[in-house]
Amino acid sequence: MPRKYDKVPVPEEGEKIKYDGKELLVPDEPIIPQIEGDGTGKDVSPVAKKVLKAAAEKTGRDIHWMDIHAGETANEIYGKHLPQDTLDAIREFRLALKGPLTTPVGGGYRSLNVAIRQILDLYACVRPVYYLEGVPSPMKNPEEMDMVVFRENTEDVYAGIEWARGTEEVEKVRNFLNEEMGTEIPEDAGIGIKPISESATKRLIRKAINYALENKDRFQYVTLTHKGNIMKYTEGSFRDWGYEVAEEEYGEDVITENTLWEEREGEIPEDTVVVNDRLADNMLQQLITRTTNYDILAMPNLNGDYLSDAAGGQIGGLGVAPGSNIGDGRGVFEPTHGSAPKYAGQDKVNPTAEILSGRIMLEYMGWDDTQQLVKDAVEKTIKDKTVTYDIYRSIDGGEKVKCSEFGELVIENMDSF
Repeated sequence: MPRKYDKVPVPEEGEKIKYDGKELLVPDEPIIPQIEGDGTGKDVSPVAKKVLKAAAEKTGRDIHWMDIHAGETANEIYGKHLPQDTLDAIREFRLALKGPLTTPVGGGYRSLNVAIRQILDLYACVRPVYYLEGVPSPMKNPEEMDMVVFRENTEDVYAGIEWARGTEEVEKVRNFLNEEMGTEIPEDAGIGIKPISESATKRLIRKAINYALENKDRFQYVTLTHKGNIMKYTEGSFRDWGYEVAEEEYGEDVITENTLWEEREGEIPEDTVVVNDRLADNMLQQLITRTTNYDILAMPNLNGDYLSDAAGGQIGGLGVAPGSNIGDGRGVFEPTHGSAPKYAGQDKVNPTAEILSGRIMLEYMGWDDTQQLVKDAVEKTIKDKTVTYDIYRSIDGGEKVKCSEFGELVIENMDSF
């Protein structure tokens, strides 16, 4: 039986998703927590919930949503922005759909989004980037983009280890580095540290390679993306540890790019994944110039932030860019865009990214027919040019619809498949 929560009702129907240490055990009617979010989260989250529930019902299942809280709503209810109830509910029920959150100014967490990821050890930020026909894009051939970014979620600059200029703490660090380690850091500098560990790196790389092997019909390459030419003992080690995982743990299922050309003359053996690496600055260029050469990108946190947003720009922007944060048998699924508070409550913003974040959740649950129905129905709605204002202003013709109306059209279009 589910535990009782202080200020959160648990649905009377539905069952918990369980985890056996290797895979999720998903019932046909799971209870799934949902954080509405701040700002436009109050617009897009209800729409996404309706769309995902409708898709589940049309494929012989159901979703029982459990409303939990973070951000401004949580502060009103609990007097804190990230209550224990919310974290406990995600731990118990394994998965959650989340709207965008605004981190409060002043004390508390640097970022509520980062706090949730780190507290729950959701170490892989997984962002599929693919084109939906009909979305305006700055690229001539946006359909060439079909990648998945695996971004490490717990280390690098997002560990948030830094000291402000002029503080007693920064002086201690600066003096140690200058006097004991031979650096020359000026007196007016702030100092930050970016840890990148073997253990955190390897578990991210495993998740990326496993995903590639599970989707061999679509993906052949896993590309380690780094700045190891400059940061040799952090990002360079990220690359080296990635190759160690590929060479030591996967046998003939995975080969490196060197092996591919030195021993295979560039011919990829059937059912094999190739691991290679690229410098992050070069990769930003190759996203555009050699889009079809890349499938899955695995990288430290900051690189992943830049690369995933750049890739999202090629398919039309963050309004259609979904995201997820996944650990071992647990995940929180959220759009990559922010809360855009100036549009809150106007029923005008695009709910596509929130809906497609839910689609990633359905895929993670193993509901392949349900997630495909969501994707197909969203794409048909956009192709029909019945779109929200952000897309409408960049296309010829069509009909501008409200956020809620877009969701209803997506549900109607499910009957076409």
